[in-house]
Amino acid sequence: MAGVIGAGRVVATFRECFGADPGGVWHAPGRANLIGEHTDYNEGFVLPFALDRGTLAAAALTGDGTLELRDAAMLEAQASGTRASGTRASGTRASGTGASGARVSVPLDGLAPGQVTGWAAYPAGVAWVLREAGYPVTGASLAIDSDLPQGAGLSSSAALECAAALALTQLQGIDVPRAELAALARRAENDFVGVPSGIMDQSASLLGQAGHALLLDCRSGAVTPVPLDPASAGLALLIIDTRARHALTDSGYAARHRECEAAARALGVRSLRDVDDADEAVSRLADPVLRRRARHVITENHRVLQAVDLMRAGQFGGVGKLLSASHASLADDFEISWPEADTTVAAAVGAGALGARMMGGGFGGSVIALVPEDAAPVRAAVGAAFDRQGWPAPAFLDAPPSDGAHRLI
Repeated sequence: MAGVIGAGRVVATFRECFGADPGGVWHAPGRANLIGEHTDYNEGFVLPFALDRGTLAAAALTGDGTLELRDAAMLEAQASGTRASGTRASGTRASGTGASGARVSVPLDGLAPGQVTGWAAYPAGVAWVLREAGYPVTGASLAIDSDLPQGAGLSSSAALECAAALALTQLQGIDVPRAELAALARRAENDFVGVPSGIMDQSASLLGQAGHALLLDCRSGAVTPVPLDPASAGLALLIIDTRARHALTDSGYAARHRECEAAARALGVRSLRDVDDADEAVSRLADPVLRRRARHVITENHRVLQAVDLMRAGQFGGVGKLLSASHASLADDFEISWPEADTTVAAAVGAGALGARMMGGGFGGSVIALVPEDAAPVRAAVGAAFDRQGWPAPAFLDAPPSDGAHRLI
């Protein structure tokens, strides 16, 4: 694992909590979305890739009808008297869940949505959905650890689900196709946790390939690897965590969803995916808000496909302009950016980034930037811009496109 943590702490936590070695350790990465924002629920295209950071699950079968869950970071913080975020998956729109403790026991018989809250709801939801699908889950012990920053929009929830899903199936010798496992993990998040996410996060976590992004058609479900090797062009991808957390809750996301549906109805199509000409669509929409929402989705789908063409041709530098165009569309037409993101994009591009954009649901989280291999000037410029505004310093994460979920031990 190339992230901050290795398997040592999660294995030690498992041994301390359960008095034995785990049957294995699994790693599932978080994801970044290169381009394609708010296109997923419009049946459009997205282009995510797996990160080198993620969630670890050390696990063993018990057969006692209980899912025993332990959070390594929270337990370590309790022992030292400090505070830690642990592996609690925030999710872009999961603010309504409660906060589980470091030790959670979940009886599997009679398990149903709404019975578990907080971070533990994600692995519990995976156990529930596997049983609903006919896969045996008769009891297991899991210790969880993560090096994904919470609330940064890097999909810690999907990483937690996918690590648990691999552990619970592979411990029993069950080979579930990755695409099916991604769909099951998504159902756990949608139906058990109650977060209305799409399939992008779980697909990136389970199907990611080093040196590639995934072109995901959110209508057909087709996933196509696309070469993503910025280093070959002397470039790199940098994630900048603005440390601004989502200020708008479910209502903002739901409002954008409703507006896109209303625009599609007004245009007489199933979804905005079915519209190719943004100017023609805008001319037919009387409501100025619907015009802006439709224009973003239609042009964003085009930008995703243009990015794929450039990447296949090895012209990675050209993707930068598409990132900046995406940010402008998200800020102006979709109206979901936030001051720290706008400042980050401007400072990064001014210091030599080829392009940058906000990433995720909006109103907080991270920016992704295509930067020269020596990103020090970009980091310095963004840090200085934040300092001038009196904001907490941003965090910087290198983002090499990495392999998807796998067994470590």
